[in-house]
Amino acid sequence: MIRIEGRKVELKEATQQDIDELYFWKYEEKEQDAKKWNGPYIPEPYITKEQFQIDWEKNYEIVPNVPNTLIIFVGDKLIGTVGSYWVDKNTNWLETGIVIYDKNYWNGGYGTEAYKLWIDFLFSSTELHRLGMSTWSGNIRMMKVAEKLGMKEEARIRQARMVNGEYFDAIKMGILRKEWERSF
Repeated sequence: MIRIEGRKVELKEATQQDIDELYFWKYEEKEQDAKKWNGPYIPEPYITKEQFQIDWEKNYEIVPNVPNTLIIFVGDKLIGTVGSYWVDKNTNWLETGIVIYDKNYWNGGYGTEAYKLWIDFLFSSTELHRLGMSTWSGNIRMMKVAEKLGMKEEARIRQARMVNGEYFDAIKMGILRKEWERSF
């Protein structure tokens, strides 16, 4: 089982209990504050806990022994996830992301550390050439985190996202393996 320890957070593979708790955060938690920042322009239909479990297991590994998602813990408390999916296997391009569901852990450096651990893990465990991330121009915190970790803005699609009736730019950021290697 993968466990990656940082100073503030630990990343781990999900247990069944973790998957159940993630379901709560994604579909049952009343405030749903994370959805106000994590792709609020993409409608997320409700699914059952059983379907969530099936979807979780369906594409679990991005490459052998490297899961597409790890759970973020602070102590014994699950606060979010880091994840990835293929954009193009032919060019070794993976899209990445992070969600901190528990707003009590926003703005404390937890997300920055977790995302750095995730990027380091992905590059050191694979032959990936590039990692990217996508967000919207209203999510300033995510863009700052990505920039701190060496990602560069690569595309800005003007007024391509609508949040609460207002247009925002779609933002694409990325880092190449050689840039990541130079950061050491």
